[in-house]
Amino acid sequence: MDASSSALADSDASGAHYPAVRARIASLLEGETDWIAALATVACELHHSSARFHWTGFYRRVGDELVIGPYQGGHGCLRIALDRGICGAAARSRQTQRVDEVRAHPDHIACSAATRSEIVVPVLSARGELLAVLDIDSDLPAAFSEHDQEHLESICADLGRRFPNAPVG
Repeated sequence: MDASSSALADSDASGAHYPAVRARIASLLEGETDWIAALATVACELHHSSARFHWTGFYRRVGDELVIGPYQGGHGCLRIALDRGICGAAARSRQTQRVDEVRAHPDHIACSAATRSEIVVPVLSARGELLAVLDIDSDLPAAFSEHDQEHLESICADLGRRFPNAPVG
């Protein structure tokens, strides 16, 4: 990462960019009724909002596994069992998983050797059913802050509320 990218990553970590990102997402999703189109839009907007994010996407719950959904970045794992990995932990617990160093996490699934840190946020329906998880990877260690977590959780909660008829596993 060059000096200008590093400075951008540092400013992104403060969370100052999220109000503009959230406003763009709200505007783009106004009137949208298609779940997959919404996931694709959110993944794109988030991915391009921070130099820290090298993979940004959703895994949708389909039965007893998570199936890759819309994403930005290199190839991801196509399917993840609910009992495996950081994505599976977020799905099972319905709690955000923020991992500063994935190489030290015993259950990390290495879809990309470049990944150093990760945040996974569940997307729940209004009834508390797991719809998907948002997975964001970074090639930097400890790339995700409390600010990231708060804003990403809010974005995912909005998705769950906005799409009450989204398919549930």
